[in-house]
Amino acid sequence: VIIRAVEEARRIFERMTGYAIFRIAETMRVLLFVTASILAFQIYPVTPIMIVLLAILNDIPIMTIARDNVPTANEPVRWDMKRVLSQASVLSITGVISTFLLLWYLRQHTGLSAGAVQTMIFLKLLVAGHTTLFATRTKYWFWQKPWPDWVLFVTLEGTQVIGTLVAVYGILVPSIGWPHALAIWAYALVWLPINNTAKVLVAKWLERPEK
Repeated sequence: VIIRAVEEARRIFERMTGYAIFRIAETMRVLLFVTASILAFQIYPVTPIMIVLLAILNDIPIMTIARDNVPTANEPVRWDMKRVLSQASVLSITGVISTFLLLWYLRQHTGLSAGAVQTMIFLKLLVAGHTTLFATRTKYWFWQKPWPDWVLFVTLEGTQVIGTLVAVYGILVPSIGWPHALAIWAYALVWLPINNTAKVLVAKWLERPEK
């Protein structure tokens, strides 16, 4: 019983670490992106209702982290704030870069309306933010075992689908249609391994032997 209690405590700790990295990264990502967009383009990249939808759709899958499958550490664990802040920072920076590039392209090279551009940015923030959870739940690569708990996976994908339907059919936001929505999905998925690679490089750098 004591051994199982220690193992479960270490799994809970790992879930908390993944949650902390994700929450800090997402908060910094949205704040930095919105601030950079206002300074660079003098526009609001998303509307207040989109921010509310993002918060709601993000919080639903986050609650299921409590039952996610995570590895059990072989040694006693403690808070490693250098790891948490470093990985969260690099994920937020890569996220801001990818979203800012998308906003620049949509404004400069498409004839989309301002409302359609805002909806596409909303969908990108949602899809990319949710996929970031796959990168933060593991120490290294998102495809490594243990696989996500089925409740986490279903909830995560379900809220992404809901957000996509909101964007496609214009529920509370300007409609963008399926072709644009699928293009945003492809763009966000392309950036997932890039973001994960940046996180792994930081993890390897933190684990380098001290001289």
